[in-house]
Amino acid sequence: MARVTQSASASADRPAKETMPAAERQQNQAGHYHPLTRYIIKRFLISILLVWGVGTITFFLTNVIPSDPAAAMISDKAAKSNPAVVAEIRHRMGLDQPIGIRYLIYFRNLLHGDLGTSSLTTNPVAQDLKRAFPATLELALLVFFLTVLIGLLLGLLSAMHKRTLFDKITQVFALFSISMPTFWLAMLAFYLLFYKWHWFAGGGRLDSSLVPPPTVTGMYLTDSLLDDDPVAFFNALSHVMLPALVLTFLSVGSIIRFTRQSAIESAESEYTLGARAKGLPERTVTWRYVFRGASLPILNMTGIMFGGLLSGAVMTETVFSWHGIGEYAYNAAVSLDLNGIMGSGLLVGVVYIFINFFVDVLCGLLDPRVRVQ
Repeated sequence: MARVTQSASASADRPAKETMPAAERQQNQAGHYHPLTRYIIKRFLISILLVWGVGTITFFLTNVIPSDPAAAMISDKAAKSNPAVVAEIRHRMGLDQPIGIRYLIYFRNLLHGDLGTSSLTTNPVAQDLKRAFPATLELALLVFFLTVLIGLLLGLLSAMHKRTLFDKITQVFALFSISMPTFWLAMLAFYLLFYKWHWFAGGGRLDSSLVPPPTVTGMYLTDSLLDDDPVAFFNALSHVMLPALVLTFLSVGSIIRFTRQSAIESAESEYTLGARAKGLPERTVTWRYVFRGASLPILNMTGIMFGGLLSGAVMTETVFSWHGIGEYAYNAAVSLDLNGIMGSGLLVGVVYIFINFFVDVLCGLLDPRVRVQ
């Protein structure tokens, strides 16, 4: 009887996964991946809703402006003396219909990739954005690489040498970076580095005497390498470096300060102090504990910065005649190009949403705690 009792007790104490059917065990084992899958699906659905929200807000904000885009296409004198012409333009642009009907037509066309026709360039807005986005992407990638490299290095070194002379100099540099006016710095850099000292090329993406490389990506540096054209490559590099240095200086201060603060908090955490108490080398503690613990907030910060770069730097692109998204959006706003404004605004919103989704997925992969949020 005692033997039977012991057997029953052992059976009761046996882990549930050993007594459940094999099919149920496989389902539970497969369910180990469900939190990450659910997290990605949830973030994707939220991103879709955000795209719809950005499109809606962009449409209504653009369509409630007091100015008349039809009258802006011609002079004020011609608009007052030829109301029939203005009415015809409004009809052609669909501005004579109720705003609800225009909203439905806008989203119907949007689902087919039709962003309308630009009244400024007379080209489809999607075609204009397709031509302008590679220029912004080329500049953004270079600035992102320089900013992350310099910002992470100086931020980590500043955190490791807290309250030293190096730390104070770095903090002053970061403060100047954050406080510098964009337009003034761009004009100063253009005057000194191009006009006065001739260190870099001036405005535009390439000298007027050179023919752009065959379009593959739309980015001159990449396309010139693919075409094996070193002359075009170094000329394009000389043109892109001046606006890239300006944007890098303006962006690196935030990364330095954020990296320093995150690294200090990670260095003072319990798991880092425990690693030092175990006698681990300082290099191991720095890279495996301090930097790894600070990586998630830094990743979020750099993702936001990259989204801002991809949305186009209006002032910098305007000063250096860099024909990207920022310059296109500025020209569309000045000329009251309704479709151009909505198209560039929607593109900027979608870029931010995509970057945030990508960063959220990376955070979910790096930290399992994020998946259950």
